[in-house]
Amino acid sequence: MSAATFVNLPVADLDRAVEFFTALGFTASPRRPGDDSARLALGDTTHLILHHPAAFAAFAGAEVCDTATSREVIVGIGVDRRERVDALVDLAVRAGGTSLGPGQDLGFLYMRGFRDLDGHQWSFLHLPG
Repeated sequence: MSAATFVNLPVADLDRAVEFFTALGFTASPRRPGDDSARLALGDTTHLILHHPAAFAAFAGAEVCDTATSREVIVGIGVDRRERVDALVDLAVRAGGTSLGPGQDLGFLYMRGFRDLDGHQWSFLHLPG
């Protein structure tokens, strides 16, 4: 399966974090005023999504961890069809994972998440055309 990878992280200061990662050579996508998240390309198929803590917590379904004492990351894998998102999460659940609820259609993105056997959060997503 050819797939895109999306690594999601909470950050205290979104503008500062974008500046930091662009200084390292990552390419930032344009943001709309008021956006709580920013996308940076690490390559053709790997992306870093930075979120204000409240936005990350909304995706994670829990409060943001204190990175001085613990770690959490959401791994998102892009797939070619919306139907595949649901099929893969259903497969994860049949294999012993836990669904994080119904899919979310944000217009520019459809995604659905699950937790693996160790409680790590994953999501499959489809970015139409």
